[in-house]
Amino acid sequence: MREGLIPTVLGTAVTATGFAMRSFDMKKRGMTKRDTTVAIGAGIIGFGLAHVVLGSIDLVQK
Repeated sequence: MREGLIPTVLGTAVTATGFAMRSFDMKKRGMTKRDTTVAIGAGIIGFGLAHVVLGSIDLVQK
């Protein structure tokens, strides 16, 4: 198995979860900056994208 594949797949799943949280919140109540769910969703998206980027770097380098 290629090195970096697991972080890339994990990051994709985490990013999709973050987007699902954000879209559910937007449909349900609209977006407000004071909502903690919006902040948590944004953090999860960022965490997932970081995994995707770092895993992709590993895939390209080796």
